Amino acid sequence: MVAVIIGCEVAFWVLLLAGLVARYLLRMRRFSAALLMAVPLADVVLLAMSVIDLRRGGEAGIAHGLAAVYLGVSIAFGHQLIQGADQRFAHRFAGGPAPVRPPRAGRAHAAHERRQWLRHLLAYLIAAAVLAVFTVLVGDLDRVRPLWIVMAPWTVALAVDFLISFSYTVAPRRVRGEA
Repeated sequence: MVAVIIGCEVAFWVLLLAGLVARYLLRMRRFSAALLMAVPLADVVLLAMSVIDLRRGGEAGIAHGLAAVYLGVSIAFGHQLIQGADQRFAHRFAGGPAPVRPPRAGRAHAAHERRQWLRHLLAYLIAAAVLAVFTVLVGDLDRVRPLWIVMAPWTVALAVDFLISFSYTVAPRRVRGEA
């Protein structure tokens, strides 16, 4: 299962890079669009392989939990990641404008941090939903307990991220040169 997760992560990056190369270096817009639309297939393959493994009686373990985490993060952050890669690639290889950086101070920075935390929460909830589906598919609570191990450290990380992200709302970073 770990090999499937690694393979899907590699497929994600290979498809993304191939799509950007096709778009900006080879000027093959349709082929590029097809490659970039195939990027989410890595998630579908991972989900399918996890379900098949569990349904066939595979031992529910941390690898399946990590698959759920990967899916949650990929769904919640994937579009943003692809968009950022596209901007950087266009700037570097096609004379596009410089990528827009997130705000570094003030209310705009605080709002950006809150939105990013909400995206983090979405990833967490998606992973929990996937784990719930895995639990139902397996049907044996004792057998699926190891799946849920990944949620404990992630819950702590989510709480810390909340404190940091929302601290900028209470005490925003100052804009340079501002008293």
